[in-house]
Amino acid sequence: MSAFTIAVAGKGGTGKTTLTGLVIRYLKTRRKGPVLAVDADANSNLNEVLGVDCTGTIGHIREEALGTAGGRPHGMSLDEYLDLRIEQVMVEADGFDLLVMGRPEGPGCYCAANNVIRKYTDHLLDSYPYIVTDNEAGLEHLSRRTTQDTDLLLIISDPSARGILTAGRVNGIVDELGLNVKKRVLIVNRVIGDALPAELTETVVREGLALAGTVPADELVTQYDLAGRPLAQLPEDSKAIKALYGILDGLNIP
Repeated sequence: MSAFTIAVAGKGGTGKTTLTGLVIRYLKTRRKGPVLAVDADANSNLNEVLGVDCTGTIGHIREEALGTAGGRPHGMSLDEYLDLRIEQVMVEADGFDLLVMGRPEGPGCYCAANNVIRKYTDHLLDSYPYIVTDNEAGLEHLSRRTTQDTDLLLIISDPSARGILTAGRVNGIVDELGLNVKKRVLIVNRVIGDALPAELTETVVREGLALAGTVPADELVTQYDLAGRPLAQLPEDSKAIKALYGILDGLNIP
């Protein structure tokens, strides 16, 4: 059976990567994974949230293969070399494996590294029950079709008009590009109190977003961040964990 694919997108600074890490934790504990986690954010730090070391990145491998960092063995095709090296840099952990895009060594855009990730994850669709991709902040990754063929798109916002408007633009671009996203929902993170202010709720409705729920501001998340502790190790009774798990339970993830 093909993997159930989840992509996470949204404005920078909304806690997108934190929630991605907690989604991975949810899948491996509540849905019994294993999960292929893909850090497609050029500012890679999903490994820190998950509490594992990053052993290499797709961006570095591609530059290496093109000869800017040592070249590939004579007679080996680029595809063969990439397959070999990607296997070597994949982080294997308890309940999940992790691939990191990273930054390219030389000048140029991230399109090629994204293409490698997309090709490789397509190849692994039958090897994992779940694939979760943490996309880079903003909208450009959508034009590269990083989130193409996605079962569930989680659009993350903070409780601000700017964040909701960015979420609305993400939602609109999915339609404009004709991306094959089966379901998309909004999650508003770091909410003070029990609900969104009325004016933000109105903005959500006006932007045509489906609000799946809110995650409250959690002092434990702040404490873990300050101490450099992996957020995936938050206790089960943390406010963020309880709220996010409740949202995910309601999304009928198989």
